[in-house]
Amino acid sequence: MKRYKVRFNLGRGVRYLKWKIEHPDKQSEYLDPNEVQLVLRNCELKNNQTSSKKIFDGANKRVCSWVLCESMEIKRNDFSSQSENQIRYNPRVQPNWLLNGENVDGEKFDTIISDGKKLFKV
Repeated sequence: MKRYKVRFNLGRGVRYLKWKIEHPDKQSEYLDPNEVQLVLRNCELKNNQTSSKKIFDGANKRVCSWVLCESMEIKRNDFSSQSENQIRYNPRVQPNWLLNGENVDGEKFDTIISDGKKLFKV
C-alpha cells in the first residue's frame, strides 16, 4: 500500500519550518504551516527509536520521525482549531511520540490534523 509520509522540516534553508509531504509517487512538497492545514487520514506514527535515543542523549538532530497516512487533504482556508489531544514529538525532551503523556510510537489514528506546526488527534 502506498502512503503519504509527513514530517516537519527542521533543516536550515528555504524549507526550514515547513511541512514536508512525500507523496506515494515519491515527489515531495513543502508547505508553510501558517498557510495550510493538513487533514491526515488512516495514520501511523513512526519513530526511529535508535536515532531518537541518540538525540535524546545529546547527538545532533536528524530525521527520525514522521506520520504515514493513506490519504490527506490540504486545506488553504476554513481551518479547524484544536486545543486538546495534541500529539507531540521532540526527541530532546522525550525520544518518542506522546499523546497525553503516553508513548504512542507506532499507534494508528483515524484522523490527525495540523494546527500551525502542531498535530492533533481528532
